Amino acid sequence: MRRRDFLEWPFFTTAHRDLAERVDSWATQHFSGEAHAEDRDSVDAACRERVRDLGRAGWTRYSVPFDPEAPVAEFDVRALALIRETLAWHDGLADFAFAMQGLGSGAISLAGSHEIKHRYLPRVAAGEAIAAFALSEPDAGSDVAAINCSARREGDAYVLDGQKTWISNGGIADFYCVFARTSPAEHRPDGSVTARGISAFVVDAQTPGFSIAKRIDVIAPHPLATISFSGCRIPAAQRLGPEGEGFKLAMRTLDVFRTSVAGAALGFAQRALDEALKHSLARPMFGKTLSDLQLTQAALADMATEVDAARLQTYRAAWLRDRGETVTKEVAMAKMAATESAQRAIDRAVQLFGGRGVVHGETVERLYRDIRALRIYEGATEVQKLIIARELLNSARRT
Repeated sequence: MRRRDFLEWPFFTTAHRDLAERVDSWATQHFSGEAHAEDRDSVDAACRERVRDLGRAGWTRYSVPFDPEAPVAEFDVRALALIRETLAWHDGLADFAFAMQGLGSGAISLAGSHEIKHRYLPRVAAGEAIAAFALSEPDAGSDVAAINCSARREGDAYVLDGQKTWISNGGIADFYCVFARTSPAEHRPDGSVTARGISAFVVDAQTPGFSIAKRIDVIAPHPLATISFSGCRIPAAQRLGPEGEGFKLAMRTLDVFRTSVAGAALGFAQRALDEALKHSLARPMFGKTLSDLQLTQAALADMATEVDAARLQTYRAAWLRDRGETVTKEVAMAKMAATESAQRAIDRAVQLFGGRGVVHGETVERLYRDIRALRIYEGATEVQKLIIARELLNSARRT
């Protein structure tokens, strides 16, 4: 990865700078010249391998901050974003594997009992168990409060029924953090559903009544599935936090990891810029090189400016979060700015590469597929706009 002047920004400590250097050095050696998996079987195997490698190298402990003596999980959001930016520059699937170990177990880190934390988190941090976050449903994506998957109490157990979809690591995960209704949905006068009555649970993949309904193939290959629960009985002790507090827990989990999505987008965008610079300097064009053309220079300038602006927003949000500030608006801005600007930067890189830019397997072609999902998952751009506007209006009402 190109030398990163932004590490000298005051958002970072010496420990953060050292971490970024070590991850970059490891990734440079580990992913140099590696072929990229594309079919489902090879993607599943490659993802498992990356989880193991990230665990052995000690990187996943940053996404799974397990400390048996600490009453509260302490996430270093700047570290999460730096690691994701670095991994994404080198290998999109490695970034995915790292992120899902954190997101998939985040609810346990934040609200799991002492016993549950000890049972799951050390294995996740070591890369010995694969985690998944099961929130979205066929009719409830951006509108999380509208979920229908149910969990009814029967003595010392809960019985789950329903479906979840777009579940990353679906099909290879060892356990799933599942959000389900423990009381009927309540409707507001306008017909929308309140977020009350949702609870969170840990469901092991081998639990009777749990199944993989369908595997889903997407443009940037990674393990993804629709999962089903049919009379799936789990001990009540597998609940995370108080009953009915699952929506808040889901939002707290996303609050930690949404900033890191912006970090991943920065890694993809920076790689596209680096590839575009290298190509434009080497590509002959009209007796000069592509880099001599003013239109090329304008495109490169736009790419660099947008990436740098998004990076400032991303690491401001991470820094504020690490200081304990409320950062709902700043995180939404960072996620939106980073993913949208990365899409534009990568599109420009593809254009500069011309025909090569759309050849399957070329770096910029892979980046084009990698970036697209980031504008949707963990809150689509349109949802981020609603969050930003809501926070602005609430602030205006208070003044």
